Amino acid sequence: MRILLVGAGGVGTAITRIAVRRDFFEAMVVADYDLTRAEAAVAAVEDPGRFTAARVDASDRDAVVALLREHRCDVLLNATDPRFVMPLFEAAYEAGTRYLDMAMSLSKAHPDRPYEECGTKLGDEQFAAAADWEAKGLLALPGIGVEPGLSDVFARYAADHLFDEIEEIGVRDGANLTVDGYDFAPSFSIWTTIEECLNPPVVWEKARGWYTTEPFSEPEVFDFPEGIGPVECVNVEHEEVLLIPRWVGAGKVTFKYGLGDEFIDVLKTLHKLGLDRTDPVEAGGVRVSPRDVVAACLPDPAGLGERMHGKTCAGTWVKGVKDGAPREVYLYHVADNQETMRDYGSQAVVWQTAINPVVALELLAGGVWSGKGVLGPEAFPPKPFLDLLTAYGSPWGLREEI
Repeated sequence: MRILLVGAGGVGTAITRIAVRRDFFEAMVVADYDLTRAEAAVAAVEDPGRFTAARVDASDRDAVVALLREHRCDVLLNATDPRFVMPLFEAAYEAGTRYLDMAMSLSKAHPDRPYEECGTKLGDEQFAAAADWEAKGLLALPGIGVEPGLSDVFARYAADHLFDEIEEIGVRDGANLTVDGYDFAPSFSIWTTIEECLNPPVVWEKARGWYTTEPFSEPEVFDFPEGIGPVECVNVEHEEVLLIPRWVGAGKVTFKYGLGDEFIDVLKTLHKLGLDRTDPVEAGGVRVSPRDVVAACLPDPAGLGERMHGKTCAGTWVKGVKDGAPREVYLYHVADNQETMRDYGSQAVVWQTAINPVVALELLAGGVWSGKGVLGPEAFPPKPFLDLLTAYGSPWGLREEI
């Protein structure tokens, strides 16, 4: 397997640090708009025989196609933010390579009823091309980070092994992370966080299909494992709600994120001031995206690891029936920042995102996972993934709720 990794930020760099310990691939080209970032990621893994740095503009489809062909790559792994999903997705198709990402094509709110009806949903542009990918014999595997990704694998595992009938699936994400020296320092891309938190959240119900609600709606307190404890979670737009119902039968699917009152207040203020906008505005004789300015003013999440303390938990809560009796479980994965920094030099949130596409690539390289078209993580057998994740030294957990 020859891999083109596009994006050498926090997640992309963590991918290289995880992948270098595995022998399933022949070469990995690490490409970024900023060549120095790509070179730094490659230099840190000290494996010049397999890792190469390159510069590429992720929005330039032709340049990405040329890079894929130059290095004879058969897989494109997208570690950029969601703005670049479609040009990279289309470049992989044109070059005849497989494609993986961790965040799907962007949504667009319904023009008249944004908090009741869906407009363009996350991933709609990719799924619209599914027949073309299948006809060409190619696989696109979107949403294979931690959330979406591992959370979707958990949903499929629950359906296959833990339940006869599923009433509800709820992805629940919470943490007790703190960052020394900062009053406000998001642990993941603020560009992506603003996108998913201020867009109308999507909910799936079997009797109703997909519909939307207000941002930060339906708060609930969820008790997270391994010392994290109770965290208030709210509805947030996320890919799992658009992925899980396509392959897993359930009465309802939701995604709720533990943001905290302060984080929610900051996001609401950004929205009120128009600083969440992505379209450029005139400022001091230059045109600039307000959201890009916000991102530039905040610390790079990839560089916060030494100041960060605590754990982050991603997981899938499932309620249903097994052998005629009610059952409720929470399948989860916890990353401890102290451990990920010690073992990989990557902070917990980006590391937890990064490990899952590497596991998926290894399953694809070995033929354990295979397919054609645009397929979510739920479309594949879950047990090989969870077994290999454990073999990587990163076990998952299962907590019986009732």
